[in-house]
Amino acid sequence: MKKTVAVIGAGSSGISAIKVCKEEGIDVVCYEKTNRIGGLWNYAGGQNEGATVMKSTVINSHKEMSAFSDFPPPSHFPNYMHNSQVQQYFLMYAENFELLPHIRYNHDVVRVSKSSDYEETGRWKVVFKILPDEKEFEQIFDGFMLCNGHHACPRMPQFPGQSDFLGPVIHSQSLKVPDDFKDLNVLVVGIGNSGVDAAVELSNVAKQLRLYLQRIQTAVFPFMKESILNSTNNELELYKLTFSPDLQHPTLAVIGLVQVFGSHFPIEEAQSRWFAQLMNGKVVLPDRKEMKKEISRRRKAMDVRFVDSARHTVEVDFIHFMDDITREYGATPNMRKLLLTDPKLFFACLVGPGLPYQYRLNGPHSWPKARETILNFPSRVEMPDDNCCCQME
Repeated sequence: MKKTVAVIGAGSSGISAIKVCKEEGIDVVCYEKTNRIGGLWNYAGGQNEGATVMKSTVINSHKEMSAFSDFPPPSHFPNYMHNSQVQQYFLMYAENFELLPHIRYNHDVVRVSKSSDYEETGRWKVVFKILPDEKEFEQIFDGFMLCNGHHACPRMPQFPGQSDFLGPVIHSQSLKVPDDFKDLNVLVVGIGNSGVDAAVELSNVAKQLRLYLQRIQTAVFPFMKESILNSTNNELELYKLTFSPDLQHPTLAVIGLVQVFGSHFPIEEAQSRWFAQLMNGKVVLPDRKEMKKEISRRRKAMDVRFVDSARHTVEVDFIHFMDDITREYGATPNMRKLLLTDPKLFFACLVGPGLPYQYRLNGPHSWPKARETILNFPSRVEMPDDNCCCQME
């Protein structure tokens, strides 16, 4: 009998989860609270429409490093895509692999719990509402994947004296367009991805804008529109903006665009591939004691590797993580074999960027075009004209 899986959320992680379930012959249903796919990347207009990017947001990782492992973005797309192009890429992916029929739009999952026969079957009960109605329905599944991301609930700190401030106080999640802040004096708290992104946007309309770093209590300074990292006057030391690249990713604010080194779509896909293999018994979990031991080891490693911050709870080193998880289902590149049989591809994988396509060279559901896609990487990078305006209206 076929396994059944519920996928909660139709963002980048959710649609890749649907796809890998189909590959493994698993019956899959995806519950999406809104009426569209894309999740965080689906900006649809409005100032406070929830957990989406801003109107002007450009993806903070290179399109080739952020691609799904068997579906590269169109060559003519900018190397750093505007959010509307990311959304278009998701739709192309979903249509190409016929994922859309598996999505139930306007379905709000209320709770997931163990079924009454869980001890015998290991199945789960998913309770959901079909919006806008409040009536609840339920369905039983063999497993579920929670793909609603970690950006839905904003973290809003409280500062002494904040209640005395009479102006508006908002979280960056609510900032979609800067229009409401025209000719105002604005303070942005934080210099992470969202803080710098917001500061760049607001600096175009605000009367005066200051950027405040919580971790360095005295560092309050007028925001500079061009990247401080590009300066030759040692502003990093002057403004005490020192950081270790090994502990946190640098944020670059460059002429209205914000780019941060990293990628996430391939990691989400790799996790889903592992889960699908698990559901079909092709990957076996260790015993509970061993799993707790491994979780503890990884947490300690993260404590050493990353800054003690809530935003680093989901950080991983891309290559190490991908090799680790794909090794469990046989999709890690066999570098020794490549050295002996395909030196050209070997050196492309060894010294080139960590392209996700290398995880489709072998293993379950390998991709015949993986090799040529890796070798043709330079031509796809050179094709788009990144000097043109990236924002699509």
